[in-house]
Amino acid sequence: MPVKCHFFLKTEKILGINEFFSYLCTVITKKMAKKILFINQEISPYVPDTNMSLLGKNLPHVIQEKGHEIRTFMPKWGTINERRGQLHEVIRLSGMNLIINETDHPLIIKVASIQQTRVQVYFIDNEDYFSKRQMATDEQGVDYSDNGERAVFFARGVLETVKKLRWTPDIIHCQGWMSAVVPFYVKTAYHEEPSFANSKVVTSLFTKSIQKDFGDNFKKCVEYKDAKAELLNGYKDQFDFEELGKLAIEYSDGIVQAEKEVNKTLLTYAKEKGLPVLGYQGEDFADAYNQFYEQIGADGTQNNE
Repeated sequence: MPVKCHFFLKTEKILGINEFFSYLCTVITKKMAKKILFINQEISPYVPDTNMSLLGKNLPHVIQEKGHEIRTFMPKWGTINERRGQLHEVIRLSGMNLIINETDHPLIIKVASIQQTRVQVYFIDNEDYFSKRQMATDEQGVDYSDNGERAVFFARGVLETVKKLRWTPDIIHCQGWMSAVVPFYVKTAYHEEPSFANSKVVTSLFTKSIQKDFGDNFKKCVEYKDAKAELLNGYKDQFDFEELGKLAIEYSDGIVQAEKEVNKTLLTYAKEKGLPVLGYQGEDFADAYNQFYEQIGADGTQNNE
């Protein structure tokens, strides 16, 4: 004679065994789901296809498909066609002024959706830093002299917007040198903010770099709240690509080798720091990244090459 099994929930509702296991699977899935914030320098199709921009599009998509909750940000480069990309301003998130190098800079937030992937993208915009400019270089291919200030504005703009969204990411994944200041801010200026108090930071290493350094005033520009300039005393006064990468690594909880060939100095630096490092995964990366997020969220102590 078959035995009937019943299970009681806190609601005192009686479930049969099939209903119970369905309920259990739902609970487990929700428990494992994470909130992941992607801070990207480039995302296709808003900029030309590169390894970085394609990963900026595809990674949030596959992670969202695995049941995680995501938010995605990038700069609103002046080369982006707002009409074609269907960008529109989010009035309730815009309007804040960020003081960079003793000057007020209005923060404008725009949003659009990538139709193929159903991923929503938030754009950080400012007339001085982004909307009238190309990416890292001008029309003559020369690095902008204020790229350091632009990176600072972008980092603070993203973090302030996430605060306004009242969202608490478990993982913050930074991709591209433009996002390299974010780990430093998360662990210093924003470490007591409820949105970021428990966030773990992952930084991806790419081949693409900047040619010129950020100049003499970068350490002064980056200073904000507990992100004191003296914390950067161990770095060169001239912040170049490698110094910026070391700063990101120093304040990250995990590192990803996003391309087959990346800066060897930075990759070695990450390993010497004892950080978990996810090696290059090629095109079949979804499961490896997902597991890496789980690892970093759990303890961030193992190496995962």
